[in-house]
Amino acid sequence: MFARLKNLDTRIFDNIPRIHRPAINKIMVTASKMGNAGIVWWFVCIMLLIIPRWRYTGLVVIFSIGLTSLMGEGIIKHAVKRVRPCHGLDEEDKLLNNPRTFYSFPSGHTASSFAVVMVVILSRCPIYAVAPILLTAMTIGFSRVYLRVHYMTDVVVGVFLGLACGTASVMLFHAIVPQDIFYVVS
Repeated sequence: MFARLKNLDTRIFDNIPRIHRPAINKIMVTASKMGNAGIVWWFVCIMLLIIPRWRYTGLVVIFSIGLTSLMGEGIIKHAVKRVRPCHGLDEEDKLLNNPRTFYSFPSGHTASSFAVVMVVILSRCPIYAVAPILLTAMTIGFSRVYLRVHYMTDVVVGVFLGLACGTASVMLFHAIVPQDIFYVVS
């Protein structure tokens, strides 16, 4: 099974340049940079913290990003030690400079993105808020494969890690922090 997954990863990695186009390249680089250090998700978090009704959700988002980073970047990447695929590319084949971290499994950009997605879904945010967050998360995840800094399985596992950490964050917050202390009586 692992051999099949590795073969699939290699085939996708080798064939992804077929869809590269200058305009798409710019979009994917921008999407990937939005995920650097969770920039886009901190912006979403600030928006949630500003609105009293969603302040609790904003705090859960902060916790979920931290938990996801701890699990993915702090533990799993250093346990698995899978080298990024871009380290084997010639400079002219790279659309993005090599990332700071040497290891690729799982995708931290994707994991933190889907942790935020799960928190807003479980917090019953309106669909007009969830849809752009989900679209952004999917674009960031795809950009990591498109830019050849991750294998497809890095991103898929990142999705599952993010969903799990987002769910755990909501459950922990609901068990420990009473939600009603954040509501402002008008």
